[in-house]
Amino acid sequence: MNDKRGLHVELAVVEALKAKDMDQLAVYVHPDKGGRFSPYGHVDIANDVVFVKDELPSLMESSRIYRFGAFDGAGEPIMMTFSDYFHKFVYDVDFANPHRIGNNIVIGKGNTLENIREAYPNGVFVEFHFTGFDEQYDGMDWKSLRLVFEQEGGTWRLGGVVHDQWTT
Repeated sequence: MNDKRGLHVELAVVEALKAKDMDQLAVYVHPDKGGRFSPYGHVDIANDVVFVKDELPSLMESSRIYRFGAFDGAGEPIMMTFSDYFHKFVYDVDFANPHRIGNNIVIGKGNTLENIREAYPNGVFVEFHFTGFDEQYDGMDWKSLRLVFEQEGGTWRLGGVVHDQWTT
């Protein structure tokens, strides 16, 4: 996926996330729909937090607590600042250097009902995937970051940031 300048948008976005550069991330976020942040593979359209591009630059410094869904298994609400959420559910490993990259292919699969195609019927996604980190877990410690893009005015725009991982 290239933008009007010929840059690979998905790589620019993952690099902005790695650098925690929310100003740069805002450049790519969908201007009308904003960017939805989903902590697990099941995108909850009604309840996942959506930020408009003007909100993004100040999020890392904000002390505001948001409800980002519920923790898998426990069901307890995920109540965090954006910065805390970012470190746990957006860029918790170096997704700019993954084991595998999938284009419109879900690589990481676990017990969570994944619904990315239903949640974003006009979107395409790139998955940055780690197959696992510790041999003793035999791949059950995998992690993925899926970046969802939709076209707006001939430009690919970020509409969703979906973190996923092995869940019990």
